[in-house]
Amino acid sequence: MTRHARDEEWESWLRAALNGDAAAYDRFLRAVTPHLRALARRRVAAFGAAPAEAEDLVQEVLLAIHLKRTSWDPARPLRPWLGAIVRNKLIDSLRRRGRHAAVPIEDVMEMLAAETDAREDDRRDAAQLLQQLKEPQRSIVRAISLDGVPVRETAERLKMSEGAVRVALHRALKTLAALYGSTER
Repeated sequence: MTRHARDEEWESWLRAALNGDAAAYDRFLRAVTPHLRALARRRVAAFGAAPAEAEDLVQEVLLAIHLKRTSWDPARPLRPWLGAIVRNKLIDSLRRRGRHAAVPIEDVMEMLAAETDAREDDRRDAAQLLQQLKEPQRSIVRAISLDGVPVRETAERLKMSEGAVRVALHRALKTLAALYGSTER
């Protein structure tokens, strides 16, 4: 399949998902995740961050896509929107870890004004949804996705294996996706 055909397929699935098609949303997330993972690995390497941070970044990006999916303009290409989310989440992650990232201002000009208001709304929505999760899922999502704590540190803090933390995070994100979908109807 050509890149153009794949992009059109992803866009059609996301459009259907925005209209309430849960199966299309599942197909979209499953199809786009390998692309996000590759993009995250490249960006993490380019900024000199540890390769293990790529998977944490992917999880944060998937959560951001879920929370911000209605901000995608179906009249515009999807791939740049996805790339912007990866870039922004990487910058947030590096900032939390005390690293500095230089990004050309042209890359973020359009987003700066809209992001300030949207960020506060997103935090409020995320907090409400997080309250519906049971422990330890709530702590795992808060630590990894919101506070930027690495999986290893989260696992140590909760006395769990890294694999168990990743599985719990995945399940929690799936639960959040279902909860978020039910609140939008």
